Amino acid sequence: MTVRSLRIALLEHPRQSSWLHINDIANTPLSSSLMTGYAAASLLAEGYQVSVVDAHMGGLSAAAAVDAVAAATPDLVGVHLVYDWSDGAHVRRLLADVRAAVGAAPIVLYGFYPTFGYGDLLRAMPEVAAAVLGEPELALVELARATAAGARLPEAFGAVPGLAIRRDGAVARTTGRPPIADLDALPFPHRTAAMLSLREVNIAGSRGCYGACTFCSINPFYGERSTWRPRSPELVVAEMAAVLEAHPEKQRFYFVDPNFFGPGERGRRRALTLARLIRERFSVKFGLEGRVNDIDDEVIGALVEAGFDEILIGLESGSDATLARLNKRTTVAQNRRALQVLRAHGVEPNVGFIMFEPDSSLQDVRVNLRFLEEVELLSRLSVTANVLYHQQILLGPTPAYRKALAEGRLVVSPVNPYEGTVLYRSAEVAFLAETMAEACRQLFAGLPREVWLCADQASDPVLRSLNDELVALFRRVLDGLSAKTLEPCPEAAREIVSGFRRRLPPPKDGEDRFHRGA
Repeated sequence: MTVRSLRIALLEHPRQSSWLHINDIANTPLSSSLMTGYAAASLLAEGYQVSVVDAHMGGLSAAAAVDAVAAATPDLVGVHLVYDWSDGAHVRRLLADVRAAVGAAPIVLYGFYPTFGYGDLLRAMPEVAAAVLGEPELALVELARATAAGARLPEAFGAVPGLAIRRDGAVARTTGRPPIADLDALPFPHRTAAMLSLREVNIAGSRGCYGACTFCSINPFYGERSTWRPRSPELVVAEMAAVLEAHPEKQRFYFVDPNFFGPGERGRRRALTLARLIRERFSVKFGLEGRVNDIDDEVIGALVEAGFDEILIGLESGSDATLARLNKRTTVAQNRRALQVLRAHGVEPNVGFIMFEPDSSLQDVRVNLRFLEEVELLSRLSVTANVLYHQQILLGPTPAYRKALAEGRLVVSPVNPYEGTVLYRSAEVAFLAETMAEACRQLFAGLPREVWLCADQASDPVLRSLNDELVALFRRVLDGLSAKTLEPCPEAAREIVSGFRRRLPPPKDGEDRFHRGA
């Protein structure tokens, strides 16, 4: 088989919805949105024939996705497997159907989920030949080379670094593969029509993070020696230019870096350089994500002049004690300063906030509520409905997951141990957390999508009323628990949520995605 004749299919599988996680997006980092694009570009650069089946963004059913993969008649299949809050049964059926459709072609998983859950996945899915651990580009290229060379598969995969495979009836790892040192050596990611249908074009300026938050899987994905690795500003701008030349209608970008700003003065200088290059060449808008300690007045001013108008920052808490438990390496004072700087430049941020973490007390929760009110983050329903219910999510590779496991407080699903829930130290905090989560699910399910995209929610009387109702509900339950006039029991939770639900406007036909309460 020649290189040019080798056919490879890369699948972005359909995602399953879940009532319990109706608004959770942390099942995989945003940076993984470009993972298949980079993998496809790396394979195309080697001369292979590559078909990308984007069932997720393209809205394909599982059956249609299988048909599309089969139509590519692949010699090798890569599946970007994303954990989607389900029991995994639909994924197992999908992969079994792909196996039946593509014959003997090896099926290889890649992504955050396979990197950490490879043992359970390979044991549960006999259709899968291997899982890529960490960045997939180089491993997939080497797998393609082995396939094109006519090696005995999947036995030959044992010589490829950075994989989990089956060996002698057990799951084993091949030799490790370090993170890619020079990101500039990678080709620009291949973007499908489905990817380009988004409001903005996703683009990566760096990988990794210099932080070490207990709840984050970013750095474990890249390995123990993971560091923040930038692309050169010049190459980032060249990629933006290439996108705009091919798609002049796309005038908005979003940097999917977990940490747009690099560490210290080095990161600051790079951000200023990137801002200058964008301003000099384009008239575009862009968003990004970063840490509060990197929000610098000069840098933010330069970025705004270049078109920056959207940011997600991880405040996480209004309590220094909680921030220390989360190992954020930031302070409440830095949270306040970041908000002040951004707003001074006309940027109203989206925020990450963990209202409830396993060791929270009712006093911790009250401190959080007071902080959110003081920094004026409880006036927009789309923000309020997120910050008042978010609990700490525990995924397998994170220090928080391991800590809860060691303490005997971790509860995992028998069908999928990758995600865990934790036993709160306070029964009252657990009650408040789940009651608010269920109330907010009613909102997310019942209100149409355009509500959450409305820029000026505070001026809409219906949305303003719902926002105030939600804040009042939170305070009422918190006060009742603190005063011990409210018993934290299932009957009380059902009554509270039912009362809140009755205050919601009735959904229009077709808008109630989950038949609320089902």
